[in-house]
This record gives sequence, structure tokens and C-alpha cells, in this order.
Amino acid sequence: MAITTLSLLAFLAFLPILLAALLLVGFRMPARWAMPLVFLLTLMIAYLQWDVSFASLMASSIQGLFITFDILYIIFGAILLLNLLKYTGAIGVIRNGFTTISPDRRVQVVIICWLFGSFIEGAAGFGTPAAIVAPLLVALGFPALSAVMLGLMVQSTAVTFGAVGTPILVGVRGGVEHPELLTALAAQGYVFEDYLQWVTNRVVVIHAIVGTFMPLFMAAMMTRFFGSKKSWKEGLNIAPFAIFAGLAFTLPYSLTGYLFGPEFPSLIGSLFGMIIVVSAARKGFLLPGMQWEFPSSDQWPSEWLGTLKIQEEELALDHKMSLIKAWAPYILLAIVLVISRLTQLPLKFWLQSFSISWDNIFSTGISGSTTPFYLPGTILVFVTAVTILWHRVDRSSVKKSINESFRMILGAGFVLVFTIPMVRIYINSGMNLSDLPAMPVAMAQWVADNVGNIYPLFAPSIGALGAFIAGSNTVSNLMFGLFQYGVADQLSISTPPVVALQAVGAAAGNMIAIHNVVAASATVGLLGKEGLVLKKTFLPTLYYVLFAGIIGIIFIEFPKI
Repeated sequence: MAITTLSLLAFLAFLPILLAALLLVGFRMPARWAMPLVFLLTLMIAYLQWDVSFASLMASSIQGLFITFDILYIIFGAILLLNLLKYTGAIGVIRNGFTTISPDRRVQVVIICWLFGSFIEGAAGFGTPAAIVAPLLVALGFPALSAVMLGLMVQSTAVTFGAVGTPILVGVRGGVEHPELLTALAAQGYVFEDYLQWVTNRVVVIHAIVGTFMPLFMAAMMTRFFGSKKSWKEGLNIAPFAIFAGLAFTLPYSLTGYLFGPEFPSLIGSLFGMIIVVSAARKGFLLPGMQWEFPSSDQWPSEWLGTLKIQEEELALDHKMSLIKAWAPYILLAIVLVISRLTQLPLKFWLQSFSISWDNIFSTGISGSTTPFYLPGTILVFVTAVTILWHRVDRSSVKKSINESFRMILGAGFVLVFTIPMVRIYINSGMNLSDLPAMPVAMAQWVADNVGNIYPLFAPSIGALGAFIAGSNTVSNLMFGLFQYGVADQLSISTPPVVALQAVGAAAGNMIAIHNVVAASATVGLLGKEGLVLKKTFLPTLYYVLFAGIIGIIFIEFPKI
């Protein structure tokens, strides 16, 4: 007999997530074994309890495979570019360039992860920053586990406005826009774009407050878990510089959001931040007297290590190569990503004009599609091709780079083939014969029904749950945007702050999204250790949703702020 009480529905919907957490974190089971089991459990619950048809389950799985291709393509492109630069000697030049700014690993994390990673997030989104930053950190001498952890922590503050504002422009719009709201706005002389701006204004304030401390959090996490002294204090010692770097990003980020809307806060904030912070670091501004370094690599435990290896001879400097030339592929990558995402230019339309799709799969109304030329993977491959010509890479090095890159994505491919279809079954479970809410919505409704007027405290966690499941801020906003709006409306509280909390929480949830963890781990050859990564990234995620929720309560209690 089907269960219809909300509590039991929410528990059943939560079971696959609980199983994933137990297997990956509790038992440290590799994702290649855990995720097939989680997929099967999700399949059974959707079929037996939600009465999702077999055709819809298969269609959702096929839809997931389209997304899997997109993710693997991005991973492949990121690894390929890094492998190629390894053989040209450019990685050695880049590594030396950072030591001239500062050999302190805490400073390098602030510049590479917080600022450069946020710039890539603003341009491309969809997990691209971790795929680019994590292998770059390994090439610079970071343990693979720390590189993945730090690469995922990038996917927080900048994510809400990633991919040139897609989570707001597509996610919030698609999740919240409905006739009743449009009518209410029109009666007051407003349009939906005004509503999006109200949401954006609150998002930038929340992110500016919580996100300013993320560079410090990154440094402290690194010294606590990867330092010889296992000390939080060693990370906190860089507080003046880290908070300065946080503000160098969040202040222009906030102003851009207020003045120009959701497209460019992450891009402009990180660009200004890089200029300001790199200049300050070169002059030693606010830097601590003592530098911090990892213990000697021969003392690293095996769990820190991945299969991506950068040999010392591969870091030998090409003295004819300038620092600008070494960095040029990543600079070109950022430029092309930005140009390809601007709606004002025709390139975006041209790249999106070619698509591969399967509409109405098995007559279920579910469709799968990909626009391969528009994917960051194609832009990464394009930049790699330009680099081959510019750096005059020999054929043997090109062949080695391609072979090594293909080998590294095989493991990720197996895991994602189960993970992404599981996500799509979750999201599409609202298309059922039992007239039940989708599985994520059932969980969210249970939370709303049981917390009452302090709901804004929990609203970011709902957004994070959506991102954990879907691996996407945009999809989380599409899935839960209207739900968050409805709860706020029922509680007679202002809806833009609650929708903003959804968008902020969905950004933070990217740090623990399973397929983001798998994808980032794959770039450094860390597959099989996803539970260790999740165990660490849960802490900054908890920090983010908790403090965002507290700020949300303040917004509701003092609406004139």
C-alpha cells in the first residue's frame, strides 16, 4: 500500500541521500561502488512508492546521460589543457610565478582559488572552476585531496551569479515566475525584472557578509587538515590579508549586483579582486611574517594523493617562456568563456545553434539535449589547440596529453553514469501516477511544515539540498524557487528575501554536490576518496547555510535593512 503521510514520504525521499552519506562518508566506500547502489534504491522508491512509470524512469536516466556527457567533456578539456602545459614547461613557469608573488601557500590559495576560481565561475559555472583549479593546484605542489577540497570551496559565493547570471536569470525566473505574481506586480506598477533585481539586491548582501570570510576559511581548512601541526591557528594568522582579499571581491561584486543586475557580479568582483590582491601581495601588504608550507611530500599520507603526477623534470623552467606566455592559455580561456556567454554578441547564438537532442523520450515529455559547441569543454579544447600552435608542442607530447586525459576520465565516467541519472529521477519524480509531489519537494514541504515562522533560517538549507541532489544552483532554483516563494507567502513574510536565501543556499550546496565532488576528484585522479572530500566540504557548507539563514531572519524581522 502506498504511503501518503508527508513525514513518511519525506523519509523515503531522504533515504537515497542518507545511503549515499553512509556509504561515502561513514564507510568510505568508493563512489564507483556506492553510487550504483544509491541509483538502484532511488529507482525502486520512485517506482514502488511514487508510482513513476518505467518509461519515465528510463527517460530520466537517458536525460541524465546527456548531462553526463557534458560534465565529462568539461573534465576532459580541463585535464587536457593542464597535461599539455605540463609538457611545454608552462606549468613550471606558472609555479615559479606564484612563488615570486609569495611562496606562502595560504596566499596562493587566496589568489588561485578565491579570485581566479571565482572568475572562471562567473564566466562558465557548472562545476568548471573546480575542474580547472584543482589540477592547477596539484601542479603547483598541493596534495590532491586539498586541491579538490579547495576547488570545491570556490563554488560558493560566486556561484549564484555564475555562467553570467544563469542561476538567477534562468533558475529563479523559471522557478518563481507565475501568473499570480506577475498580476500582483503589475498592479503595483512593476514587472518581473524588478522582482529579480530585488532578489539580486538581497543575494549580494548575504553573500558579501558570509562570503568575505571564505578565503580565511579556505586557509584555515588547509592548515588544519593538511599542515604538519594540524592547526587552525596557522590559517587564522593570515586573517588580515584573507579578509582584505574577501572584501576586494565582495565589495565590487555587491556594487555590480546593485547597479547592473545579476549577469556580472562574479566576473567584475573577481577581476577587480585579482588586480588589487596580487598588487598588494607583491608589496607584502598585510602578509604575516612567517610563511606557511605543506610538510615534505614524502610525509604525505596515501589518502592525500591522486594519480595526477607532475614530475619535477616537467616543472623545469623554459627560460625562453615569459610568465605572460605561460598564463596566456588560461587568460585566453577566461576571455573566450566571457565572450561566448554575452547575449549582446552573436557568438553565443552561433555556438548554441547546433544541438543534439532527444525530445519526448519514450513519449514521457522528458527530453535530453546537449549543445556541444557551447560547452566549456569545447572552449577548453579550442584553447588547447591554440596552445599547441603557439607553444609549438611536438606531436609526441600532444599524443601523451590526450592519452593521459582519456585514462583519467574513465573512472569518473563510470560513477557519473549512475549519479546523474539518479539526480534526474529525483527531479522528475513529480511526473507520477500517484499525484505526489516530487521527492525533493516532499522533503522541503516537511521542513516548512515543521519549523513555522523561523523558516528563513532553514531556507538556505533547502537550496543546498537541491544543489546536493542536482549539482546545480540553477536546477535547485528551478526545483525549489516556487516552493520557497509559496512558503514565504503562506507565512505572510516578504518573498524576495526568502527566494534570495534559496539562491544563496543553492550556491553553497555546490560544495557538497556529489557529482561535483566526483568531477573535481577525477581531474586529479582522486576517485575512490569522495567520502573524504565530502566530510571536509560539509563544514564550509554548514557555515554558509547557517549564517545565511541568520541574516535571512534579520531581513525578515527588520525589512527596512
